[in-house]
Amino acid sequence: QVQLVESGGGLVQAGASLRLSCAASGRTFSSYVMGWFRQAPGKEREFVARIRWTGGATSYADSVKGRFTISRDNAKNTVYLQMNSLKAEDTAVYYCAARVRWTSERPSDYEYWGQGTQVTVSS
Repeated sequence: QVQLVESGGGLVQAGASLRLSCAASGRTFSSYVMGWFRQAPGKEREFVARIRWTGGATSYADSVKGRFTISRDNAKNTVYLQMNSLKAEDTAVYYCAARVRWTSERPSDYEYWGQGTQVTVSS
């Protein structure tokens, strides 16, 4: 059974940094794409970043490009989201997700989800 467990959220001030982690288990993820999504109160879940487990190709939402970095540690089966220069509008629950194909950034196309971790940025 696939399990994705996020950690690393918290309350920080604007301009600070946080690193989120997503520990993956339950299968071999070498053929998977790992994504980070977020959902703010009253808003739809939105794409943040994704990484291909094998090869490390990445893509980012325009709103986080240049501030956030997604990476993975194959040995630890863990994906990270380094978030720098945080803004109040980054406040949301952040979710880790997985799917087999690279082709989509839509949340509905991702098969597996973690429980989410809260990130709150005070201005």
